[in-house]
Amino acid sequence: MTSAPSDESGPGLADRFSRVRRATVDLTEPLSAEDFVVQSMPDASPAKWHLAHTTWFFETFVLTPHVPSYEVFDEAWGFLFNSYYESVGPRQPRPQRGMLTRPRIDEVREYREVVDEAVLSALASGALDDRKALEVLELGLNHEEQHQELLLTDIQHAFSLNPLRPAYRRGVASPEGAVRTATPWIEHAGGVVGIGHTGREFSFDNERPHHHVYLEPFAMSPYRVTCGEYAEFIADGGYRRPEFWLSDGWAAVREGNWQAPLYWERHGENWMRFSLCGMVPVKPSSPVCHVSYYEADAFARWAGARLPTEAEWEVLARAEPVRGEFAEEGSLVPSVERSPGFFGRAWTWTKSPYVEYPGFRAGPGALGEYNGKFMVNQLVLRGGSCFSPRRHLRTTYRNFFPPWARWQVSGIRLARDTRTG
Repeated sequence: MTSAPSDESGPGLADRFSRVRRATVDLTEPLSAEDFVVQSMPDASPAKWHLAHTTWFFETFVLTPHVPSYEVFDEAWGFLFNSYYESVGPRQPRPQRGMLTRPRIDEVREYREVVDEAVLSALASGALDDRKALEVLELGLNHEEQHQELLLTDIQHAFSLNPLRPAYRRGVASPEGAVRTATPWIEHAGGVVGIGHTGREFSFDNERPHHHVYLEPFAMSPYRVTCGEYAEFIADGGYRRPEFWLSDGWAAVREGNWQAPLYWERHGENWMRFSLCGMVPVKPSSPVCHVSYYEADAFARWAGARLPTEAEWEVLARAEPVRGEFAEEGSLVPSVERSPGFFGRAWTWTKSPYVEYPGFRAGPGALGEYNGKFMVNQLVLRGGSCFSPRRHLRTTYRNFFPPWARWQVSGIRLARDTRTG
């Protein structure tokens, strides 16, 4: 299985199921019918597809194997809304999801209603009381929370290519406010430390097993890098100086004509950026985001530092509760970071490759494909963003993207070695 056992069941799990499913639909309220279909690049998906795919997940992995009386809503839709589960069968090519003008959005909404009713009925009747069914249901809820964040990032990318620069939702601009408090870097003596998930609360399989790693002495900034600091890197020719860049990163800069983070635009003497609230000023004290691993690494080299490893991030973050700026607060642009924190606002790129932990074994069947097959050519991110659901995050959570990815709310935190002699 790809999830640890969940202690939540009965009415509590039914309420959580309803809340998560409703939250996804609520995110689509500002969208027009045309917005539901657009796919702005091969790595993004239409909003309609997100709604249908998360429903297909519950139908395929919860209802069909565990509720014999359930009848599949439409056999043809399995091909349309399977994402990457080879064991389940063939599927619509990912770059062509935007071609799915049919089924209509009202039919997808009906699909969600039918599946939701069937899951809630099965919970009420006890049909999902066995451990395996509850594990898969909990996995499905966490899977849907991942797609809630993806839905927002994909809509932002699509809207950014519209010449009208539409706002997904009008937000109240947060004031620049006081600068962040002066806080020294957090130092760690190094040594053997344990990382990875323990306990019975939900976790993905890539967070396990708990194991030990050795760390050299290091220090980490309590803050993410700000837009103002990143603007200094730009002004100092950061995108024109190959000495700061990895070879593949420098190739990406030249091929993509990168001159600033994704969505940044120069308006006279000032920087503006496209957000889900439309065009907004770049606030110097806000965390920089929508940067690739290549950009994060180049900035760190320019600053005379480096990116943290995921183990370094985890051992420091575990001392703090999961608090910060998340999707529930309704903030669609990372606000000014006035105090230290590890969670929310913007994901932190780490220098750690996304690989299996010692002793990791992918589970059997289609659900074993959830994480393990992607453990190559990607880097780990930690901490969540202002698009992430708060409940979805924890200290051991491992997000991952290829090093060139920029459309996620991904930011930078600096680290440095402190060993002497």
